[in-house]
Amino acid sequence: MWRRVALLSSLISHSKPSMHNQGPCTFKIWESFTSQSEVVTPSKAAPFITFVLGGPGSGKGTQCAKIVEAFGFTHVSAGDLLRREIASNSAYGSVILSTIREGKIVPSQVTVQLILKEMESSDNCKFLIDGFPRSEENRKAFEQVIGAEPDVVLFFDCPEQEMVKRVLNRNQGRVDDNIETIKKRLEVFDELNWPIVNYYTQRGKLHRINAVGTVDEIFEKVRPIFSALRSEVVERVRVMVVDRELDS
Repeated sequence: MWRRVALLSSLISHSKPSMHNQGPCTFKIWESFTSQSEVVTPSKAAPFITFVLGGPGSGKGTQCAKIVEAFGFTHVSAGDLLRREIASNSAYGSVILSTIREGKIVPSQVTVQLILKEMESSDNCKFLIDGFPRSEENRKAFEQVIGAEPDVVLFFDCPEQEMVKRVLNRNQGRVDDNIETIKKRLEVFDELNWPIVNYYTQRGKLHRINAVGTVDEIFEKVRPIFSALRSEVVERVRVMVVDRELDS
């Protein structure tokens, strides 16, 4: 298991809300995810990971942008990574495209590989993994490869009718932004999402956010969660210092 505290000292290096200006991560992620049975050998330090859950149109991406601005996290959108892969005409692209058009879940091996490569390319150590995991298989695959659970899980709880309205109104030209695909996605989300929500609720990691209201109103429900992390980070850094003294 990685020692996560080694990467978190910058979270308390300033008295202001911003969590920017930390050094590069020291963890190494396997570059080619070929099998769920193969696990990366972890280093002593792990990134600080927040999973961001919610249905299509629940406002996850918008709130992630606010969290990035206020707290210096790096936003990794599983959906954006998949769409980028489609546009790159890679070997996975056509499979991903047909899967998304059917409103189904992209195979875990594909999504996990893309997420981990994105994390490895970042100089940051604090990540918002947006729109992932979307199934229990996703969750198990990610935790098996990363060697750790997320530190925090946000769930943006939004009524289905509101989500449909938001997706249709955003008009971003995405292959999955049409009424037929939206309905399929919501059916799949409703079927697969609750086991994940229940799992992390039982683990004491899940924060359920009422995702109805203006962007700023919703963010004011999110802000205290990350503000409260500072006390936890202080204790982690204290433990890190003790560990270093013992190792020296």
